[in-house]
Amino acid sequence: MRKFRVSVDGNSYEVEVDEIRDGAEPAPRSIPPVAAPVARPAQKRAAVPAAKPGRTATGTVKAPMPGTILSISVEAGDAVAGGQVLCMLEAMKMENEVRAVADGVIESVEITTGDQISAGQIMFVLA
Repeated sequence: MRKFRVSVDGNSYEVEVDEIRDGAEPAPRSIPPVAAPVARPAQKRAAVPAAKPGRTATGTVKAPMPGTILSISVEAGDAVAGGQVLCMLEAMKMENEVRAVADGVIESVEITTGDQISAGQIMFVLA
């Protein structure tokens, strides 16, 4: 029997592992109860402002999280409306729509399909 310390999601656990030799099964052992890890309080996320009709945007659209670009719905020179889908971003096996927060014109597209991006990376420049 060997002891190991394992960390899962910031919680540390001590585990015992039996070594099996020559195909022999280890004798069953009683397992003492283990206290469940204490749940951390959920962190509140900042609300994303809803698009306001008639509001125009200038500046950049940044990646909300790291992931892979699946598709891009706009090109440089396209006029976009608040709430319009700009691209699809896959993060943690989920598809996420990246939307314009206000009306504007795409000045440049800084990403391509298949790119691996980081959180906060500039994806689009609005004029």
